[in-house]
Amino acid sequence: MPTAVLAGDPCYDRILAALPERARFRRALGVGPGQRLVLVSSTWAPRSLFGGAGDTGTDDLLPWLLSRLTAELPADEYRSVAVLHPNIWYGHGPGQVRAWLGNARQAGLDAVPPLDGWRQALIAADCVIGDHSSVSYYAASIGTPVLLGAFPEEDLDPLSPVAALGRTAPRLSRRGGLRAQIDRVVAGHDAGRYKELAEQTSSAPGEAAVLLRRLFYDLMGIPEPGHPALLDPLPLPPSRPAHRTAPVRVLVGGIGADPPEVALSRYATVGGEPDPSEEAAMTADSAHTVVDEETRDRGRLRIADIVVRRAPADDPRLGPPAAWTAEALGRYPYCGLAAYVDGPDRCVVRTREGDLLRLSAATAPDGRADLCDPAVYASALYAWLASGRDLARAMPGITVRTGSATHLVTVETMAPAGS
Repeated sequence: MPTAVLAGDPCYDRILAALPERARFRRALGVGPGQRLVLVSSTWAPRSLFGGAGDTGTDDLLPWLLSRLTAELPADEYRSVAVLHPNIWYGHGPGQVRAWLGNARQAGLDAVPPLDGWRQALIAADCVIGDHSSVSYYAASIGTPVLLGAFPEEDLDPLSPVAALGRTAPRLSRRGGLRAQIDRVVAGHDAGRYKELAEQTSSAPGEAAVLLRRLFYDLMGIPEPGHPALLDPLPLPPSRPAHRTAPVRVLVGGIGADPPEVALSRYATVGGEPDPSEEAAMTADSAHTVVDEETRDRGRLRIADIVVRRAPADDPRLGPPAAWTAEALGRYPYCGLAAYVDGPDRCVVRTREGDLLRLSAATAPDGRADLCDPAVYASALYAWLASGRDLARAMPGITVRTGSATHLVTVETMAPAGS
């Protein structure tokens, strides 16, 4: 009597079918042009990435990795998400996992729910930092660059496809900068590097639904239905742009006057002094700090250069923006500018001089909204004014550069409510 059947892999089949949706999945995660999405993945095992065993066998790789995601990767050039095995969530408890990831989450890391959304995030990723999990293998199978942060070869059958991944994929090292390693593995990635591994992912790609339904009905001894056997498509996830409540250090790379232009890099700072990359800090013309009003570090609000709030304009608890910005400048006397983000591509700001302004980004050529955090526009205007330049010269618009991305931001005067 047969003891095994060839049934394919329904999970892999759903991933393959959803590959054309990659751009939509990226937009759902708030990943815009010029940004790289870094996915950190771990299985459930003592020598997994989350378990702590890295290239040196030490137990502090994960804290190092999470801290470097914040310190080295500019917030507007990289987006990071974590995909952890469900047993990590349920074995330790969601509260404990969120606590372990607490600092990184404040800095913008998104912890993807354990059962829904991880496949979409995987498809959207530009680089996967993982271990010997199926997520790392699926990433390689669809041609995504993989960096192995942990890989316990002694726990694997050397003849298995996963062991072959360990012999093929590059290893993450604490001895090198994280950003340099990510950029190197992405830039040097060969689309055919994992071709043989992809061929071993499933012996019947795209056929799992047909094979499994046939098996189940044969076991029941009844004929199959006449309609096709189909798998549910991966749904479009809800919009989940990066949300940072940690203070953000903004390094201004340069200001041009004709036409008005500001280049800047932002780094979330958690648990101590700002730690942006040395190269970026050395070349910055100036710097300032932006603090979200929902920050856990309440003391930083008193010394923030910019205070930010995020809510719909008609939120009865906070809005309208004109009211909140006036209150914020009164509440935080050392704040030079208050910004109320009321949309994915716009915000209202009030300067210490009392100017109330609407900042809004031009849409992309396809008509879609700019996915840059609107707090960036507020930082650009603040840097412009702090440099001694007139507000009038920033009108009707200013160009904002974050890495390789360009954002055309309109600067308009708003009339206070009731005027």
